[in-house]
Amino acid sequence: MALDNTRSVIEAMLFISDKPVTIEQIRDVVGILDAGQVRQIISELNTEYEQSNRGIRITEVAGGFRMITPPQLAPFLRKMYKQRRAERLSKPALETLAIIAYKQPLTRLEIETLRNVNVDGVMSSLVEKGLIRITGRKNAPGRPFVYGTTRQFLEYFGLKSLDELPKMEDFTKLKAIEEKKDEPAKITQEN
Repeated sequence: MALDNTRSVIEAMLFISDKPVTIEQIRDVVGILDAGQVRQIISELNTEYEQSNRGIRITEVAGGFRMITPPQLAPFLRKMYKQRRAERLSKPALETLAIIAYKQPLTRLEIETLRNVNVDGVMSSLVEKGLIRITGRKNAPGRPFVYGTTRQFLEYFGLKSLDELPKMEDFTKLKAIEEKKDEPAKITQEN
């Protein structure tokens, strides 16, 4: 297959896919390319999009590549899709998901102990949405299920891997900054 045609095939694959396309999937379709060549073509396409100020980019997410829109176009796209809203996660769901993401694998009981509330409904919802899954059983009495995040979780949050999650120290620093902002200004009165 000629290189120009290969570039077109890769571009078309990324364009039509609703999920990230892996290098292996691209290689299966186009044939003789190695992983480095696939990455090079994707990089060249992305450079071309950026240099010509196009409305798409290619990003690596969840072990594959997908087409996205540049962040600076978000205000325009929001106007277009004002009525169409992505399903948002509730605060309890986000809290539970954060615990699982940072401490996986965990049992339901371990999650409930950390959150101090029953998480049955939240867990069911997260499994149904494909953001968490059962990853095995704990070697403990009753052999409870343990849960972990999925590729869908990475896609939902636009992460390449769990290594891209913010570090816990960042949250501590952010909290200290927020608390400092909330401190009332001390007014001293002179008699």
